[in-house]
Amino acid sequence: MEMADDPVKTNPGHYLENDRVRVLEYRDEAGETTTPHRHPDSVMVTLSAFSRRLSTEDRVFDTALAAGEARWLPAQSHSGENTGDTPTHAIFVELKSPPLSPEASPLGPA
Repeated sequence: MEMADDPVKTNPGHYLENDRVRVLEYRDEAGETTTPHRHPDSVMVTLSAFSRRLSTEDRVFDTALAAGEARWLPAQSHSGENTGDTPTHAIFVELKSPPLSPEASPLGPA
């Protein structure tokens, strides 16, 4: 993935990768924000409970996640803000293969 909005470039210090997948460990503290960036199709596993405000190209929304959740995330661009009073700690496993069409995804349309 070589692009200007690559999270490894926009928010360095949080990530590692190999030639098949990227495994990104993300941590931040209450009140911290990220710059706009893009993720390919991925799986997110929350290691702590946290609250975030996510801003996409066309909407802003708040979410609260419990520790131990695993979620499929279709490719997306966003920026985020830790809106809670606890640190964020999550693992992202990003797929390097081309994204599946929503109909071909084993999880169905996003």
